[in-house]
Amino acid sequence: MNDTAVDGAALRRFVERYAKLIDERKDELTELDAAIGDADHGTNMQRGMQAACERLPADGSPEAVLKAVAAALISKVGGASGPLYGTAFLRAGAAVAGKAALAPRDVEGLFRAALEGVVARGHAELGDKTMVDAFAPAVDALGASLDGGSSLAAALAQAYEAAARGSEATIPWIARKGRASYLGERARGHRDPGSLSTTLLFQAAAQSFDPASEARDG
Repeated sequence: MNDTAVDGAALRRFVERYAKLIDERKDELTELDAAIGDADHGTNMQRGMQAACERLPADGSPEAVLKAVAAALISKVGGASGPLYGTAFLRAGAAVAGKAALAPRDVEGLFRAALEGVVARGHAELGDKTMVDAFAPAVDALGASLDGGSSLAAALAQAYEAAARGSEATIPWIARKGRASYLGERARGHRDPGSLSTTLLFQAAAQSFDPASEARDG
């Protein structure tokens, strides 16, 4: 896929790929959440993404695709994940309103808007041991790579790698937000589950917007 062909169909493939990755990793996500949360992140995200795929418009704009996902996640996913990911996709859809096809900077813009939505909804910052610790480095890497003249495919691969590093960095930290924050020292040694589902989001983007991508598993 070239850098000018990110249309509604491409975004549908992205959503479907994300749903597949969540399904493949749902047990791992739930195990991570069992250690520091409610033990439901994997099952909740799987249910939400399955509903999202069922609601995808057959021939919709990028905005319509992203807002359909938002509606599904908000209505089907419990806990903090539904509002956070729902807000992310809702803001992403608003960022590309009226566009039939997205240029690389539009793709950066939708992910940046998604991140801003997550931060606004969850009031989390870098270092709090949340999904922001994967999301923010990924968005920064995407922008920096595009600034350097990379193709969208290469920039998304960089974003995915940055998300994976950010997620891994949460393992030794104490959580400062969410249910894990009540555990204190006991949260050390466990990856934040939301940071892993965020890494899968960028893995899906790297693979879907460049089908030849050899993006590694997160």
